[in-house]
Amino acid sequence: MGRKDTILYLDGVSVSFDGFKAINNLSLVLAEGEMRAIIGPNGAGKTTMMDIITGKTRPDTGEVFFDGDIDLTRHDEADIAVMGIGRKFQKPTVFESHSVEDNLLLALAGPRRILPAIFHRSSSAEAERVEAILQTIRLTGRRYDPAADLSHGQKQWLEIGMLLAQDPKLLLVDEPVAGMTDAETEETARLLKDIARTHSVIVVEHDMHFVRELDVKVTCLHEGSVLSEGSLDHVAADERVIEVYLGR
Repeated sequence: MGRKDTILYLDGVSVSFDGFKAINNLSLVLAEGEMRAIIGPNGAGKTTMMDIITGKTRPDTGEVFFDGDIDLTRHDEADIAVMGIGRKFQKPTVFESHSVEDNLLLALAGPRRILPAIFHRSSSAEAERVEAILQTIRLTGRRYDPAADLSHGQKQWLEIGMLLAQDPKLLLVDEPVAGMTDAETEETARLLKDIARTHSVIVVEHDMHFVRELDVKVTCLHEGSVLSEGSLDHVAADERVIEVYLGR
């Protein structure tokens, strides 16, 4: 696959902190419209990889390209967010005292328009957009409820919705099902699959049952580079993966 057909292209990426190689000659290619699961032990470099993609950390060496030919190493976090890379951290950060709908409207408006967003009447285009997102994140029936009243899983969905409101081309989702019930976990897999029809998605996750539900290509990181890649069955049968990760 040439770089032109990719949404994300990392080649030979390394970064060290105080002499420790957090990322070590990492190469990873994500096709336009692909969803990929990233697994691996703690300290494997998963978070640092996402920091590099979002411009929080600059690599020492290697190429990092977005959407074909945008060199991410030349841009800062704010630029990269506007270009269309959205990141959802593990802990949901929703506006607890605002309604579900208002949380989405605030996200839709973008960071620079927080105050006006609370006071302005939404246009019909915005209303349609909010409606579509509410359906995607399974919260249509909760639109007027304060976010504080949602379950942990529903707060995660709302935050995914807030990310969607910013219309990113690529979503990075960090351990979305940590702390969820089994039913919420299964619903989250369906929800992310719905999103992946129109977006590229990277999911970092420890829950193997959930990774199996996603049914996508899996990349296992270890010591800052790719240890194994392929279907979950292929990766899970890899002796090295069993040794460093699954066998524990």
